[in-house]
Amino acid sequence: MAVRICPSILNADHTRLFEEIDQVATADLLHLDVMDNLFVPNQTFSLEQCREIIAHSVIPVDSHLMIADPDEKAILYAQAGSASVTFHFEASSNPAATIRQLRGAGVRVGLAVKPSTDFESIEEYLDDIDMLLIMTVEPGFGGQSFMIDQLPKITQARDAISKMVMRAPWLQVDGGISLETIAVAANAGADTFVAGSAIYKSGDPELAIRQLRELAVR
Repeated sequence: MAVRICPSILNADHTRLFEEIDQVATADLLHLDVMDNLFVPNQTFSLEQCREIIAHSVIPVDSHLMIADPDEKAILYAQAGSASVTFHFEASSNPAATIRQLRGAGVRVGLAVKPSTDFESIEEYLDDIDMLLIMTVEPGFGGQSFMIDQLPKITQARDAISKMVMRAPWLQVDGGISLETIAVAANAGADTFVAGSAIYKSGDPELAIRQLRELAVR
């Protein structure tokens, strides 16, 4: 199973952000956390800042929208150049329509769920998405501890994906991923890993990416 490491710039030094982005060029996707201080109690990048980040990054960008109105705004992040746009199931009044709109824009489509949302709530969308993101912390802030109680949900999702014949969405986890937790998440079935502090607080982002990748290979 292929493993993908996705550094989250939420934990990067924002005073030298482009330099920080350049340090993770060996990763698979750049994870761009977009928060609006409505869906989550934090605010990060404006749409214009996202455009600049996407234009600068040498690796594809996955825009993770933690915003209150993805049905209206998700398409803007596709138009801004994101390779992938991930929106939260809990914030959408019509996930199927938003998925169709993003797919029509030619980007990969991700659907994210908070820890309190069960897998059964989103299982019907697996055939239509390119990635399922299971949050392993409450969304909103970096540096939180990995929630072990999310492992059964990851395993449920992997079991369902394994039975799919025509296509298989990536299974991403986000929150508390580190050298100590990535193997546990991988063993549960995840194949795509968002890591912020573990990479940007390591002192050597390139080495941290390599170590995380090695630990995630099952």
